[in-house]
Amino acid sequence: IMIPAMNEVGEQYARNEIFLPSMLISARAMQLCLEVLEPLLLSQGYKTKAKLAIGTVAGDLHDIGKNIVVIMLRGAGYEVEDLGVDCGLELYDKAIKNGAEVMLFSALLTTTMKRMKEAVEHINNNYPHVKTVVGGAPVSQDFADLIKADGYGVDATEATKIVDGFFD
Repeated sequence: IMIPAMNEVGEQYARNEIFLPSMLISARAMQLCLEVLEPLLLSQGYKTKAKLAIGTVAGDLHDIGKNIVVIMLRGAGYEVEDLGVDCGLELYDKAIKNGAEVMLFSALLTTTMKRMKEAVEHINNNYPHVKTVVGGAPVSQDFADLIKADGYGVDATEATKIVDGFFD
C-alpha cells in the first residue's frame, strides 16, 4: 500500500501538483512506518531486492534530497546503506565491500560536481560490476553521460525507477 502511495506522491511532485514540504511529510510518514514494519518483515524471512548505498559527495553537506531517495528505495524493497554527507571514496569502497550492488551519489552544490565525477570514475575503474546513479539540483542527464554514470535521477521517483531497471 505504501509503495504505490509514495509513487503517487512522487508523480504529483514531478507534475508540480504538490511541493517539497508535502513530499517531505509523506516521506517522513513512510519512514516511520518502515521503522515499525521492517523488523516484522525481516522476522518473517522477507528478502530485499538488492543492497544499495547512497551518499552526498565529498564537500557537500546537503541531505534532504538524498534522504527522500533513501526512503523511496527502502519502500520499494531495497536494503539501503545511507552513507551520509561529505562522503570520501573510502566510504564508497567500504559499502561495496559490504555488498552494495548500486552506488548512488547526490550533490547540491555545483562546486562538488567534480567530486561526483571522481567518485563515479573511481567506481567504474575499480568495481565495474557496480552500477552508479547520480542526482541533485546541479546534475543533468548530459552531466551523467559525460561522467559515464549508469543512471541519472531527476528526483526520488526517477531514481527508484532507474534502480528497478537494473534488476528487472
